[in-house]
Amino acid sequence: MNETRVPGFGTLCIHAGQEPEPVTGAVSVPIFQTSTYAQDALGSPRAGFEYARSKNPTRLALEELLAALEGGAAAHAFASGQAALSGLATAHLRSGDHVVVSRGSYGGTWRYFTKVLANFGVTFSWVDTTDLDAVRAALGPATRMLFVETPANPTMELSDLAALAGIAREATARAGAKVRLAVDNTFATPFFQRPLALGADAVVHSTTKYLNGHSDSVGGAVVSATAEDAARVGFVQNAAGAILSPFDSFLVTRGIKTLAVRMRAHDDNGRAVAVFLAVHPAVKAVFYPGLPSHPQHALATRQLSGFGGMLSFDLGSRDAAKRFLDRLRLFTLAESLGGVESLAGHPASMSHGSLSPEERAARGITDGLVRLSVGIEDVDDLLADLARGLEGE
Repeated sequence: MNETRVPGFGTLCIHAGQEPEPVTGAVSVPIFQTSTYAQDALGSPRAGFEYARSKNPTRLALEELLAALEGGAAAHAFASGQAALSGLATAHLRSGDHVVVSRGSYGGTWRYFTKVLANFGVTFSWVDTTDLDAVRAALGPATRMLFVETPANPTMELSDLAALAGIAREATARAGAKVRLAVDNTFATPFFQRPLALGADAVVHSTTKYLNGHSDSVGGAVVSATAEDAARVGFVQNAAGAILSPFDSFLVTRGIKTLAVRMRAHDDNGRAVAVFLAVHPAVKAVFYPGLPSHPQHALATRQLSGFGGMLSFDLGSRDAAKRFLDRLRLFTLAESLGGVESLAGHPASMSHGSLSPEERAARGITDGLVRLSVGIEDVDDLLADLARGLEGE
């Protein structure tokens, strides 16, 4: 390979952080299932490996891969997406700090911020981050983070990351202290969206979802834009210890090798499903950035390189949603998303069940809302299954 040429995304997925193992030449990074490492002499650990909580070769390879894909200074892998969120917050927030958060964030984000972190003196404002004026109005002298999930779960709202990065920089200048823009990039993945290139300071992932892509691992990651921020996250990762296991690190790395291929297939199927649902008489509304009817469709075409396989649609009532879900045969009713298999969920009682009815209503999460994670099966089979589910509605 010409070393002066910048590798393409698909090439990075397969090769970044994946040097052949030096002893045997294994082309796949082995699972280093060890808790500790022999040292050559007192104070002389081999290549910095002392204890597996602090550093593990399998996890390190994944972290180097994730940093390359997001274009960050370094990445840190955690035991879950929620552990990654906790690591980010613990690294950068203190008692008395204020955070502006996308109102459309995942229910687990709301639960962690309001039921856990709020107990330690951090305050939060839940804002429609598609409205830049609302974001500016919510910022105050104590604001230290703007946390954005885009596309939002499950309403698929999009926030303008370049504009929000500018707002964060303006707030930093006013406050005389850093106001970080952190982005949950789980839905889009770095294949479709690169928040750090748009000015964000950190990216959070649930690696459980598209990065792993096979519904057989739980994990999370934080990718930091600067070495200084990465060092803070790394310190918390080691001190708190919510690390990703060697086996899960191996699974996520293996999954990422096909990320580019999978995301193209998710995107193709997602577009077809969205068009099918948009014209079905039983469907009240479809929420998918790839449709011209989406409120931020123009932003989506600028900020995203594809629209992916996540979408939601409203059937008008909980009863209609239940009838639809009960009839499905190929789409599996289940929590989570981002696997090769298609999943269907009911956000009001599943992913966002921890929110009160009033809070769900404020976020547009109705009882009739259904969320689909469109997999990579043959699209005609998926459309037939959806037609079965909607039959008689």
